[in-house]
Amino acid sequence: MHKTKTIFLSLLIAAIFSSCIFFRPSAETLTNRALKAHKQYDAIIVPGVPFNEPTWDATMQMRVLWGNHLYKQGKTRKIIMSGSSVYSPYIEAQIMKLYAIALGIPEEDIIIEDRAEHSTENIWYSYKLAKKLGLEKLALATDPFQTRMTYSFGKKRLKDLQYLPVLFDTLVKLPHDSLHINYKPYKIQNFIPITERQSFWHRMKGTWGLNIKFKE
Repeated sequence: MHKTKTIFLSLLIAAIFSSCIFFRPSAETLTNRALKAHKQYDAIIVPGVPFNEPTWDATMQMRVLWGNHLYKQGKTRKIIMSGSSVYSPYIEAQIMKLYAIALGIPEEDIIIEDRAEHSTENIWYSYKLAKKLGLEKLALATDPFQTRMTYSFGKKRLKDLQYLPVLFDTLVKLPHDSLHINYKPYKIQNFIPITERQSFWHRMKGTWGLNIKFKE
């Protein structure tokens, strides 16, 4: 099975950014903590990435493949795909669900959170949805760079959330075959991207989690 050039490039860039030279704790440390806390999670949260047809980009591929790996390894019972239609006319969570199904994950084990427009919202809304569904043991499963960017937010707001970031040594060994999904029925008509709906400062507040109504 071949590995695409795009995923290799993405891994290379992400590995540089997520190097232990820049970030603490490391992906390995967070993973060890998470697996020590729980052998299996009720659900993992996989944040979305804009989908630009006709196929997923390297970042979405990386996150979905990692979620699939954790599921197939028995590290989680459910996967929460999180993300609204933000920069492109497709609900990110829904597109990732289609790819996850194509990878062999049962549809009933995939949960959609389609409200989030920023990384902090991916975590917060997914966490609250999971709790509402009775899922207690939760972990964020994304690339180390995004993990680190949201780590302080998670530790402050969601103290029982664990972290299972992408381990690149493992990821590069996974199959990276191209997958085909029928995305056309999911295209939103008359879509307006977030850059036209919100000012720059409003979007920055969203990035920092300041648009979340925590008492809602």
